[in-house]
Amino acid sequence: MATTLRRIAIRRVAAVAAAVAAGIFTAGSASAQLSQAWTWCVNKEKASPDLQVSGCTSVIQSGKETKKNLSIAFNNRGNGYRAKGDNDNAIADYTQAIRLDPKYASPYNGRGNVYQDKKDYDRAIAEYNQAIRLDPGYALAYNGRGNAYQAKKDYDHAIADYTESIRLDPQYSSPHNGRGNAYRSKGDIDRALPDYNEAIQLDPRSAFPYNGRANVYFDKKDYDRAIVDYGESIRVDPKYATAFNNRGLAYARKSDYDRAIADYNQALALDPQYAVAYDNRGDAYLSKSDYDRAIADYSDAMRVDPKYAIAYNDRGYAYARKKDYDRAIADYNEAIRIDPSYSAAFNNRSNAYENKGQYAQAPRRSAPTSPSSGRNTG
Repeated sequence: MATTLRRIAIRRVAAVAAAVAAGIFTAGSASAQLSQAWTWCVNKEKASPDLQVSGCTSVIQSGKETKKNLSIAFNNRGNGYRAKGDNDNAIADYTQAIRLDPKYASPYNGRGNVYQDKKDYDRAIAEYNQAIRLDPGYALAYNGRGNAYQAKKDYDHAIADYTESIRLDPQYSSPHNGRGNAYRSKGDIDRALPDYNEAIQLDPRSAFPYNGRANVYFDKKDYDRAIVDYGESIRVDPKYATAFNNRGLAYARKSDYDRAIADYNQALALDPQYAVAYDNRGDAYLSKSDYDRAIADYSDAMRVDPKYAIAYNDRGYAYARKKDYDRAIADYNEAIRIDPSYSAAFNNRSNAYENKGQYAQAPRRSAPTSPSSGRNTG
């Protein structure tokens, strides 16, 4: 979910930075009429990140700008670096922008976005707090802080921030999508659905709310409508691996495992580090009784995420289906070590011991817990 929201945030920050920059240029500066460098720097023409960085660098090195304008240039170059994924240079530039103009809220927001990219959510929240203190009407900062709270699973604070962001800027689609995600995470899918609808109406070119709305339909077991919305998300952004994974899961719920596998293949082609997609594809192969391919996929999920307890349980189940109970038990043990509250792994291990005739180590007896439920992502 943080990767997907980041795309919206970058576009929105660039647009707002341009408006802010154009509005607070010092009178009589060399930038009164935008040079090409300034045009790139404020992203007026939606320049590439490389051009934005180049334009801002030219402005910074010109020696002709006021401190306030230099602060804007450093802030906007930070935006460009962040869009390139160069978070260290982005932080350095946001910090320099703050030194030049300590009352400028945008670089605090930008630095918060970078810390969020780094999954340092507490530092991100501290930065957003400062941006909001300097500019209480800063809708982007409320949205960013909502994203950080959501990543910490503090859904009530997230919803409050998204709601304030919407109040400040009713035409801003991202907080509607974020609030929909938060409501869904709380299990309140009926409140999530109107937010996704509103986000789609405000920005039909964003893939994220289509995926979110599809997740709601998926939760309602309306897999056909979910598949339509996942498809719309893919149409808008053909490189959106999450939507391919989720559509694959919807096909799997309809027992259409070949289409499911095709979608998981595409998700993994786009994101080879997508552990959930490996695990879901393993579930599909398991459902087709192709145990060796299932085991290979579960192993890849663990390679990507060694703490993925579900994948260990699922691989254990596949080994058990092959009657390789020793390997199955080893995997269930690892799943339990990672997550001591994982009841399915305890149950499956008990069944594996019983199948080996080791009844003293099998105190529980119930049907093995299949891993075929799968997982979708926001």
